[in-house]
Amino acid sequence: MDEGRIRRFLETTFRSASQQIDDARRAYSDAKRSALADLPQDEAGRAKIVCRRHAERRAVSLDEQARPACFDPDHQDCRGCVEDVREGVVETW
Repeated sequence: MDEGRIRRFLETTFRSASQQIDDARRAYSDAKRSALADLPQDEAGRAKIVCRRHAERRAVSLDEQARPACFDPDHQDCRGCVEDVREGVVETW
């Protein structure tokens, strides 16, 4: 193997490993927050809720304040969803 091929192989391998580590960290964080909010989770650790605003099932990440990633503070349905998550009465699937 020449030096250029070795370099490309190493760069590709390190980039892939870095992406896998980022994905694992995100999944761990999502699962931890979903568990703290006592919500069912998908295989990636995202909370399985029913969106009030769009009336559809969603698997979403929660932030530190137990707000879904799709949260819009200017929309009444989103504010109601966050209240339901915090009170443990949000509709799930």
